[in-house]
Amino acid sequence: MKNKGYFRFEKLEVWKDAREFVLLVYKVTSGFPSTERFGLVDQIRRAAVSIALNIAEGSTKGSDADFRRFLKMAQGSVNEVVTGFYLAIDLKFINQDQFDKVYDSALKINAKLNALIKSISR
Repeated sequence: MKNKGYFRFEKLEVWKDAREFVLLVYKVTSGFPSTERFGLVDQIRRAAVSIALNIAEGSTKGSDADFRRFLKMAQGSVNEVVTGFYLAIDLKFINQDQFDKVYDSALKINAKLNALIKSISR
C-alpha cells in the first residue's frame, strides 16, 4: 500500500507502530478461548485499535493542547491493553513469551507517545 503522506498522522512513526501493534494484539488474542470472544478479546482489541485512532484523530485537531489530549487518551488505551494482557496471563490464556512481546511493544509505543507529547508541549 503506497501512501502519499496526505494526512498528518501518516508521517508519525508512533501511528505506524500503533498499526503494527494492532496486528500483534489480534494475532495473540486469536488464541484465546472462544468463550472470551465478546469479553476480554473484544475489550483488548478495541483498546489496541483506539491507540491508532486517537493518534490519527488528535493530529487533525486545531491546537497542540487538543492533540496532546488525544495522545494521552492513546496512552490510556496502551495501559488498558497491557492490563488486559496481565489478566490473560493470569487466566493462562497466553504464555510468558506472548505477554513479553505485547508488553515490549506497548512500552515502545508509550515512550514514543511521551516523546511526541513533550515535543508539542514546547
